[in-house]
Amino acid sequence: MPTVSVVNMQGKPAGELTLNEEVFGIKPNMAAMHLVVRSILAAKRQGTQSALTRAMVRGGGRKIYRQKGTGRARHHSNRAPQFRTGGVVFAPQPRDYVVKVPRKVRRLAMKSALSAKLAAGNLIVLDSLSLPEAKTRLMAKVLSDLGIEKSCLLVMPERDEAVYRAGRNLPKLRDSSASNINVYDILRADKLVLTKDAVMAIQEVYAS
Repeated sequence: MPTVSVVNMQGKPAGELTLNEEVFGIKPNMAAMHLVVRSILAAKRQGTQSALTRAMVRGGGRKIYRQKGTGRARHHSNRAPQFRTGGVVFAPQPRDYVVKVPRKVRRLAMKSALSAKLAAGNLIVLDSLSLPEAKTRLMAKVLSDLGIEKSCLLVMPERDEAVYRAGRNLPKLRDSSASNINVYDILRADKLVLTKDAVMAIQEVYAS
């Protein structure tokens, strides 16, 4: 069973925690993580881009001039793409970019992302996290004491308003609750910080 050191808000050791091997100790499946990340990014696309083809442009039913004898190129309609008021060639149309991912693959990708963070030594477990007031300097001090210099994803068992308000002005910090984390946020963060309660909540959902 994998174990991880637990620290307090000052970065001092506060014991150890045994993690569920099915959630934090598997061999990361790169294909599953790639598919889920694709799905998450695709879902962010609006898919509302639209333009008119020559079939959709209004007018243009009459031949603009006779076929022969003018010395000009042969045209039928002034709604052809080469004209200013014409349609667009291969015009984009509204579409759905959603990439469907089976439930088992989504669960495998989440376990893979968590296991990869632990294996790389980029998983930090806090015994607890609470701030006396929602001040950015307090949250910045916590990150400094934990030795976090780059991007960080902080996961709480549930949304804490004081922590959220204290950290929203820190560009390197993103926060989430245990029920809302996703593979993309985990992978793009340099460090993953979980509270003990968040670990328990995650294991309760993903331990099969």
